[in-house]
Amino acid sequence: MNSRLPKGLFLLAAATAGAYFRHYYPVLPNIIGSHFDARGIPNGWSTKQAFFQIFAGMTVLAAALVFGIPKIITFTPMQLINLPTKKYWLGPEQWAASMEFLSAWFAWFGCAVYAVILVAFDYAVQNNLHGPDGSNPTRLWYALALLGVFTLIWTIRLLGRFGLVPGSPSS
Repeated sequence: MNSRLPKGLFLLAAATAGAYFRHYYPVLPNIIGSHFDARGIPNGWSTKQAFFQIFAGMTVLAAALVFGIPKIITFTPMQLINLPTKKYWLGPEQWAASMEFLSAWFAWFGCAVYAVILVAFDYAVQNNLHGPDGSNPTRLWYALALLGVFTLIWTIRLLGRFGLVPGSPSS
């Protein structure tokens, strides 16, 4: 599994989001609704500068999932990695393939998390531009549900890949 596709996708999404939010920054009021209740009504406020600084921070956090975690794992001692049958999968014969798989999967997970971040920040921008009637919080709930499904599938695939040793009696 190659990690270049999700990493490229993440960079494209970050660049597009940067341009998109740069477009909306000048038209937003100085104080904007930045936190919303379950029905999408603002109940927390911030300056637009602080709001976009938080967005930048969330982009860095998602980038750490996409680019940083895979690098950190390659330098982490085996005893600190929690992986089923890790003696086999992190052994010298499987190390490179296991690291490539984990790198790609963390990259996809970072992309999924960033997609939810983008939906949430876009919701806030649209709510501030058009009021509560101009933005529908349902898409936030769908995005979170999709992230939950993605995480479940991601975990099942991870366990399917690393749960059993090939050729063992239980595989």
